Amino acid sequence: MEEILCNVELVKENNNIVARIQSDLGGVREYKSPNFEEVLEQLVSDLQEEFETI
Repeated sequence: MEEILCNVELVKENNNIVARIQSDLGGVREYKSPNFEEVLEQLVSDLQEEFETI
């Protein structure tokens, strides 16, 4: 059976890349940077920490 663990939204606003994450454990959070790689690193780090406890 499938279970949705989180929703991730990546958008470009002006010159920034914005990552919005929503999950039951961590709630809603947002990362913003003009550097796409930096946003992805923050997103991955946050999700790794969150899901290590599952």
